[in-house]
Amino acid sequence: MKNYQITEFCHHFLEQHVHPGDFCIDATAGKGNDTAFLCQLVGSRGRVLAFDIQQSAVDATNERLFAEGLSDIGTAILESHANMHLYAEAETVDCIMFNFGYLPGGDHSLCTHADTSIAAIRDGLSLLKKQGMMSLCIYSGGDTGFEERDAILDYLKQLDPTQYMVLLSCYYNRPNNPPIPVFILRLH
Repeated sequence: MKNYQITEFCHHFLEQHVHPGDFCIDATAGKGNDTAFLCQLVGSRGRVLAFDIQQSAVDATNERLFAEGLSDIGTAILESHANMHLYAEAETVDCIMFNFGYLPGGDHSLCTHADTSIAAIRDGLSLLKKQGMMSLCIYSGGDTGFEERDAILDYLKQLDPTQYMVLLSCYYNRPNNPPIPVFILRLH
């Protein structure tokens, strides 16, 4: 692992978990970085769905997938991550990735919010297969504030430890509210 940015850290961790033929969800498509990453991991036998509420993000993600020859594996849908349960059945998903905050380079007034993010996490956990993994990159401070971060962390702390293992990491010595990587493994 050469790069220590949060997304590369999460990618490194998930490379050990996602396999060819898996079904994955990128709950916050953004510019398609995580969507393309997941498509490469699941290969031609797998499937990836990506969600975003911004048309520009959906378009950028689908254009990237097409340009990289991945459009037969993955697709981005204009939809809130809080509604991903409409596109996948319970216990069918191997991995779900989230990046909370706003679209880099986009309109900072359009960002994720605690209520829909927690609803999406809750629904996502029901979609995960046993031994399925969820990755959360929680950005806070600046434009997005701390309300969403605190609400998500409070919610995660209450998850049943017999059903889920929550691994929370941090950039302990970095200033300015660095992002928080979290991994959730569904045990049963």
